[in-house]
Amino acid sequence: MKRTLLWGVLAALAVAIGALPWWGSDVLVQFGINALLLAALAQSWNILGGYTGYASFGNSVFYGLGAYGVAIAMVQFQWSFAAGMALGGALAVVFALLLGVPVLRLKGHYFAIATLGISQVMGAVVANLPIAGSNIGLVLPLINNNVLFYELSFALVVAVTLVVWWIARSRFGYGLIAIRENEEAAAAMGINTTWFKVAAYALSGLFAALAGGIHAYWITFLDPGGAFDLTLNVKMIIMAVFGGPGTVLGPVVGALLLSAISEVLAAKVTGVAALFFGAVIVAAVVFMPRGMADVLRRWPQQGWRYFGLNMRKNRL
Repeated sequence: MKRTLLWGVLAALAVAIGALPWWGSDVLVQFGINALLLAALAQSWNILGGYTGYASFGNSVFYGLGAYGVAIAMVQFQWSFAAGMALGGALAVVFALLLGVPVLRLKGHYFAIATLGISQVMGAVVANLPIAGSNIGLVLPLINNNVLFYELSFALVVAVTLVVWWIARSRFGYGLIAIRENEEAAAAMGINTTWFKVAAYALSGLFAALAGGIHAYWITFLDPGGAFDLTLNVKMIIMAVFGGPGTVLGPVVGALLLSAISEVLAAKVTGVAALFFGAVIVAAVVFMPRGMADVLRRWPQQGWRYFGLNMRKNRL
């Protein structure tokens, strides 16, 4: 009964969010586009960081590749937006497949540093490519249709969430979880850890690229600094960790909630939003390292003791 009620509430919320352009203001729709794209990015990071246990600090490179795929296709080749999305997604998948094998041999902070460097290198490379507009950037065709971009963003969140739902219940997902818990033991059990990790990396990159493509066409301007922005990668990690890494709905809930709070703070006091995200990092790691999803699951049994137990576990 409780599970049925929960799914009913979630379905109602999904319908309300999907129909927002028909009852919300233009400002709310624009906020919704940003929040949904961040939710898609957080969920895409969840595939690699939450289920596989590889905390990538370079998913913004896929976002940038997707954005430039759309921009180059539409500006330089005069292709359609759909063709540009396909090009951006293909670039991200190929990049992930080529780079995944060597990079995913690294673990822990070595992997995080390597992915961080990849994003910076790619930004420098694109800044020197004439087809990408070099440092000046590219101006995409203008289209004034926020409803279209909202629905595209909403559809992307639904798609990546369904993929994560499948991962959580599939043999492939069980393999990723086994790698997260103990990669050596997973390999000993016969799991092809290299293939599983590269596949997760490619899936994660694909959805991040699609989010980048939608955002590029929406804002109609793209330059290397904006496309490969490291703060974007930090945001998606914070949102996924806050909501609950390795869960189906946690990153989406975390992204929507933190986006709303950040928007309110930014409107009230300039500069507070950045401080807020820093505070969220500390609070999430210390008080609820498994995110809000774990808090809600354990609250009926542990209550306020949940936070105290995590503090003692972190030796505070």
